[in-house]
Formats: sequence, structure tokens, C-alpha cells
Amino acid sequence: MRSYDLTPFYRSTVGFDRLFNLLDQVTSDGSPGYPPYNIERTGENAYRISVAVSGFSQAELSIVAKENTLTIKGEKTANENSGNQSEVLYRGIASRAFERVFQLADFVQVKNASLENGLLHVDLVREIPEAKKPRSIPISGGEKAPQVVDGSAKVAA
Repeated sequence: MRSYDLTPFYRSTVGFDRLFNLLDQVTSDGSPGYPPYNIERTGENAYRISVAVSGFSQAELSIVAKENTLTIKGEKTANENSGNQSEVLYRGIASRAFERVFQLADFVQVKNASLENGLLHVDLVREIPEAKKPRSIPISGGEKAPQVVDGSAKVAA
């Protein structure tokens, strides 16, 4: 994949640094493939992230939402089979630590998280404040509105 230099944009723009950081993250080759995940749209303003975390218990997982970033971490506890004298001959189920970071759009909040059948489901919803929603502006009827010229109101005849 090509590497793009965004330095000229940093020099000539103000306030777009978050956007350029997102572009840097998307174009980097270092995105891990473990654990696999799905992002679904479950409603007009509702989303669900499902992460395959088989082999991890609820205590070994953490979810942190900070500003516009959602971080999901999984860390296995040290040798959970210490009381069991069995020897693993083949390990095909991955149990390595992971960290997945998701960038959330403005006004997207985490509503719920659940662990079922080896999948961690994180439900998200976009709640736009009333002040940011579009509002309808009434249009006045046939009366002419006064024209303001130099601070004094004059009705056009």
C-alpha cells in the first residue's frame, strides 16, 4: 500500500488534525486481523459491533469509551490451567492479548455490551441533541415585513 504524506495539509489547515489522524490509521498496513469483528447497522441511528472473543471470560475483557474512541481489550490471565495437569498438544484457539480501537462519529454513544456464545456485542446509538437537529422555520403570510434601514423600521408603501 502507498504511504501518503499529509504534512502539506497540516501546514495549511486548522482543526482537521483528527481527520488526518484517521486517514493515517486507515492507510497504515499495521491493522491486525485478530480478533475478527463485524459492524452492523441495526436501525436508523443504531449500530452493533460484534467481536469474536472465544476463549476469553468476561473478567478478561474490558471496554473503554473515551471521547470519540471505543477501545476493546482482551488479556488472558496467567496460565488458567495451573490446577490441571493436562498438556496441550496443539493450540489452534488463539488466546493472545488484543486491543481493538474504533473511532466513533460525533454523538455516538455506547448503550450496552453483552457476551454470548463467544461473541462480544457492543450496542451503539447516535443521539443527536435537539439543538443540533434541523428545525422548521415558519414563513409569515401576506403582510409585508418592515424593512430595517439604519436602525429605523420603515414600512414599504
